[in-house]
Amino acid sequence: MRLWGRATAVRRRMLFLWLLLLGFALVIVTLSDFFNNRDRLHSPQKPGPPRRPLQQRIPSPPDLEILLDSRDPALELSVDLAPLKSLQEDQLLLFVPLTQQGTKNPPQRKGNYKVLLPGANKDTPAPAPPPTHGEMGKAVRLHLEGKERDVEVSAVEKYGYNEVVSGRISLRRRLPDARHPGCLGEQYSESLPSASVVICFHDESWSTLLRTVHSVLDTAPKRHLQEVLLLDDLSQHGHLKSVLSEYVSHLDGVRLIRSTKRLGVGGCRALGAARAAGEVLVFMDSHCECQKGWLEPLLERVAQDRTRVVSPIMDLIDWQTFQYNATQWPVRGVFDWTLDFYWESDPQLLPDKDPDSAIQPVRSPALGGGVVAIDRHFFQSVGAYDPGMLLWGAEQIELSIRVWSCGGSMEVVPCSRVAHLAHHYQPYLLLDQELLQRNKIRIADTWMDAYRKIFYRRDTLAHFISQSESPNITERLQLKRSLGCRNFHWYLTTVYPQLYIPQDRPGLSGELYNVGTSSCANYPRGQGAQGGAVNVAPCSGTGSQHCDLNSELEVRWGPTGALCLDAKGERVVLSQCPAHHPTTSRLQWKYIKLSGQLVHQQSQLCLEAVKEGRLPLSTQREDNTRTNTGRLLLRPCTHHPRQQWHFEQLVAPKGA
Repeated sequence: MRLWGRATAVRRRMLFLWLLLLGFALVIVTLSDFFNNRDRLHSPQKPGPPRRPLQQRIPSPPDLEILLDSRDPALELSVDLAPLKSLQEDQLLLFVPLTQQGTKNPPQRKGNYKVLLPGANKDTPAPAPPPTHGEMGKAVRLHLEGKERDVEVSAVEKYGYNEVVSGRISLRRRLPDARHPGCLGEQYSESLPSASVVICFHDESWSTLLRTVHSVLDTAPKRHLQEVLLLDDLSQHGHLKSVLSEYVSHLDGVRLIRSTKRLGVGGCRALGAARAAGEVLVFMDSHCECQKGWLEPLLERVAQDRTRVVSPIMDLIDWQTFQYNATQWPVRGVFDWTLDFYWESDPQLLPDKDPDSAIQPVRSPALGGGVVAIDRHFFQSVGAYDPGMLLWGAEQIELSIRVWSCGGSMEVVPCSRVAHLAHHYQPYLLLDQELLQRNKIRIADTWMDAYRKIFYRRDTLAHFISQSESPNITERLQLKRSLGCRNFHWYLTTVYPQLYIPQDRPGLSGELYNVGTSSCANYPRGQGAQGGAVNVAPCSGTGSQHCDLNSELEVRWGPTGALCLDAKGERVVLSQCPAHHPTTSRLQWKYIKLSGQLVHQQSQLCLEAVKEGRLPLSTQREDNTRTNTGRLLLRPCTHHPRQQWHFEQLVAPKGA
């Protein structure tokens, strides 16, 4: 009985303890609810993130329009653009006003927004920085650096430049002033014509696009800048939809126009020109940065001659580092026989004894598409941009030939400087290389007359495309006749006499094929326009290895014909051809058709293809560039197959 009584007492104490703990828990819950309710009464409610964020109702900024250019009746072409087509991507975005942390009443700054993906926890604290000591800290840092490199590589693949670096740079950075001191004292008329800056873009990154816009607004005088027209050429990236519309709505003097179909550079700029109100059109790429004083010199030159088309000096922005690099003056725009454009720097363009030559404009056979200023009425009367040009590529060459041939002129203005982002590559060109070829075919057949055969021999892809289809150029030929445009021979002799005109004699032009190695003479890309070592490599069949043995006994190489086969010791190289004839015997070669030998006139040695393994050690040490096949050397003449050569003409183009 005593044992049973003790057990009963223990059970009663345990039950009392459990009841006491339960009562204590109920008190805590009650007090917690009380304090939480009191906090809700004295502070705004903060709902947590929804469980299914993509179904959240997204608030839109007030008065947001897809087309900000609503006052323009010509924009009826965009009626079928749904707010609708862009909603699927815009619904993935939230607009959140930026605030200054640590202040109770942060100042409201109109138009500043950051973009958050729905479902992102705004209250989640930023991750702690990696440790700065020990092996664990080192491992974390290396991991983060690797992730950052992956992001940068992805950005380069997407845009053709390091967008990650661009995103770290201010949208309103100032470039160093690279103008000649003589430009700083130049005075310009107060009655300069007004300008509309037309910026077309397609899937441009946020930082480069907005840096371009702010650069124009910050450097162009308001009394001369009529407007900035942003033309969206059917971009698909989400940040270029409602986010951009909202941002632009807070910029004075900027209008945003969206196209409902892909127009390409020419069509997009033509659309902007039709909507522009300024007297002068300034077409600008969407990845540029302007220097102070860039606009006035351009407007001054156009005002003096309304048929004059002008460009600033185009400085370069490095695609990796976004470092600014000034271009050396003098410079002009030119193109080669494959209709590829490039800038050419040549001190001989300036008079030796003219002290003002450093600030005087230089006539240019062509202008690039980065920045071009042209009178609006002259632009329309001369035919605007060719509407038959596809997407992107060579439209600046077509406009250049047409302007010169049809009564206008072109020049580079040294007191105006604009920096242009140099792409590592153009992502959109990789999609369909044939588009560029079709544009070049259109130029050749419209403007080059009989000289188009030179182009086709150096671009076999264009030749084969032209054999299967012909461009419809009827309207452009009618325009050419109605404007009384001069022929291409006049252009070559008057505007661009420096361009070498190949002779392309039968049996003495084409790919230089070596019998012994079954390969062709080759000049690797990237060795520069000043010349370098020639090698032998597999025959490309594209026309890129085309060369021409002319009546001066020069073997001219490349699409410009500016490099000649030369000898440096026993090594065969390319060097600059003489600007004026007669040429020296060092650059002269004699081709013996019967034996296939190519004899160097000065040394009387024969051109031989030598495999890498047979290359002399002294020559190997001098040469840092390795190739798959071999090198070209001068050797005593024999009948060895490696000294047997044939000029193989790849195509016999129409009109030849």
